[in-house]
Amino acid sequence: MLADFAAVVDKGTRDEALLSSIDWERLPRHVAVIMDGNGRWAAKRGQPRIIGHRAGVEAVRASVDTGARLGLKALTLYAFSTENWKRPRLEVDALMRMLRRYIRLELDEIDRQNIRFQTIGRTDSLAPNVQREINRATERTASNTGMILSVALHKWRDANL
Repeated sequence: MLADFAAVVDKGTRDEALLSSIDWERLPRHVAVIMDGNGRWAAKRGQPRIIGHRAGVEAVRASVDTGARLGLKALTLYAFSTENWKRPRLEVDALMRMLRRYIRLELDEIDRQNIRFQTIGRTDSLAPNVQREINRATERTASNTGMILSVALHKWRDANL
């Protein structure tokens, strides 16, 4: 695993010292992340909530890359909960566009790193264009044997939405 970080950790830095102190036998096999607080992060900086969500995408990239380099068996990102559907429609739409865009832009890298992409949750009633991107990524990476990247999405079934 240490070799997987050679290109991204500078010699003589604190990161190199931290990396050398890892007990590789004690790393977890599965890490789950609840993606929360992006809107509050942006608000504290006087920015629109969507700026916080965009910053969250960078944290996702770093988490996926680091998880794969560490040799995690599984990384689950709890990305969209029932509560998220109660947000303003414009924000929900923007988050769905961001999900589609992330999948499109990152799929080559996910595949290159031998990561298997999947979603969990009730995704069958998401917008058709979101489902298409999810299905494309799932099918393309189905035979990958590295880390399993699960994106947890929960569609709230309410006729008012």
